[in-house]
Amino acid sequence: MKQLQQKLKQIDGKSYKGYKDIQGKHAFQNYDVFMDYVQGDPFAAPSKIRIRIPNEKRPIQKEWKESRSRKIYAEDRIARAVAKSIAKNHTDVKGTGKSGMVAVDRPGQEILDRAAVNLNPEDMTVCLTIGLPANGRRINGREADKLFFKVIPEIIQHSVFSIKDEEIEEACQLADQHEAIQAEMKKNDWISFVADGAVLPRESGISERPMKKAVPFQSPEENRVSFSIPHREEPLTGMAVNKGIVLIVGGGYHGKSTLLNAMERGVYPHIKGDGREYVLTDPAAVKVRAEDGRQVTSVDISPFIKNLPHGTDTTQFSTENASGSTSQAANVIEALEAGAKTLLIDEDTSATNFMIRDERMQELVVKEKEPITPFIDKIKQMRDDLDVSTILVMGGSGDYFQVADDVLMMDQYVPYNVTGKAKDIAGKYPSSRATTEDEKFGAVPARAFAASSLQTRKGKKEKVQAKGKTTILMGQTEIDLDGVEQLVDPSQTRMIADVILHLDKKGSLKTEQSLNDLLDQIEKQFDEKGLASFAPFKDQHPGEIARPRRFEIAATLNRIRTAKVKDIR
Repeated sequence: MKQLQQKLKQIDGKSYKGYKDIQGKHAFQNYDVFMDYVQGDPFAAPSKIRIRIPNEKRPIQKEWKESRSRKIYAEDRIARAVAKSIAKNHTDVKGTGKSGMVAVDRPGQEILDRAAVNLNPEDMTVCLTIGLPANGRRINGREADKLFFKVIPEIIQHSVFSIKDEEIEEACQLADQHEAIQAEMKKNDWISFVADGAVLPRESGISERPMKKAVPFQSPEENRVSFSIPHREEPLTGMAVNKGIVLIVGGGYHGKSTLLNAMERGVYPHIKGDGREYVLTDPAAVKVRAEDGRQVTSVDISPFIKNLPHGTDTTQFSTENASGSTSQAANVIEALEAGAKTLLIDEDTSATNFMIRDERMQELVVKEKEPITPFIDKIKQMRDDLDVSTILVMGGSGDYFQVADDVLMMDQYVPYNVTGKAKDIAGKYPSSRATTEDEKFGAVPARAFAASSLQTRKGKKEKVQAKGKTTILMGQTEIDLDGVEQLVDPSQTRMIADVILHLDKKGSLKTEQSLNDLLDQIEKQFDEKGLASFAPFKDQHPGEIARPRRFEIAATLNRIRTAKVKDIR
């Protein structure tokens, strides 16, 4: 501490680059500070520090780390406490540029495995981003002293050292409950569970916080289940959605898409009090949609589209500017290739000609002139041949009644099971549309990405950088992820950028292997070595990163415009 204070006095007023002299480890009374990265300019990317708190200074209960999920939930709870403490800290550190800023990778409504806080065997590490104070482009040593010896100690004191053990244990108990619900889902072949009393609507289109005064969810009697979970006296009740083909129908603005959105984000656990904390979905569920203009590289979309004009090969279909139907076909096939077991689809974001062709259109545009086999004619084959379920919001075509296993109708945000009525209507008004399905769905591709797909160089350096939640800059190429709806945190996008750079540096694509095998390897490294093992610098601040799912990593690779791919089935 004294050496750091002395050093700050010595470099006060000098060129900003003089801050490089404080890199390294500094021992404080209750923790150590590691200055891993010092910004070169007060307006540049801020500095990165780690706070290491030994267990003897802030005891960590072994029960908080006895399972992987408990550890993640405990780390998440501490990160939230740090973020709250930063928000409440009103000490004014003056200076130009980013002077005096302190930030942590703040979690949202979902609980993600992230690098902000790490519970190690001997200590706890908190990763912070700070702006070293400056006057113009010269060091402001007095304000830096205030930052290190007043602001940061108060933030740590009012979070790490103030959070009660009971608060962390409560988060760990939620982890136990989520594991129990997932076990019940797996045992009973449920692909989603929505608890009674859940609050599904969100505050606004730009906020994932629960809406106040929303209609609490109530399960239809036909779908209601009840079972016990740990740390809860009364049984948990709610709607179980069985494997198969499930339609969500209803009038406009009655909650169809809201229910699907809750299921879509239910692949991630939510914090207590979110309203969706007991809404869980098959972790292998993928939302697919039409995505006009996306890059598609060597995808076998022939189960849905074949016999295109001019003899275009749809078993290895490529385009730099996909249409609505070809993009949605590619999104379905790519999801299946990555291991999806449930597809989530909303007609509002789907290509109409991909989803359905009625009998009038079939009579006008004969089969020989229509290359698209609509989704309705393949949905049962996916269920029967591939064991892949579908949850589909559909408000415009009753033809799906015939193929559905379950039909849920939303009426003023209340769901009703209308399967019997839907089947009666389908029998009363039989469709005269001709099905265009083949006997089987067709083989799911196993594609390999060539090493040359990852063109990470920009000038003399390799650079892959996330820009917000939906864009990655890889070298001189931009990867657009706007249509990848289950990316829920910019830190996941930053993690994917680090994964791409890691794969390139390690030459992971030089050995021909299927995308599925590559995703397995990435997940294994996440599990065994942690998120920081993909970060560019070892044993340092890993950056603001959170774990993405395999499906979003695959979606990113599939949208690289420099991709070179071949099917190795």
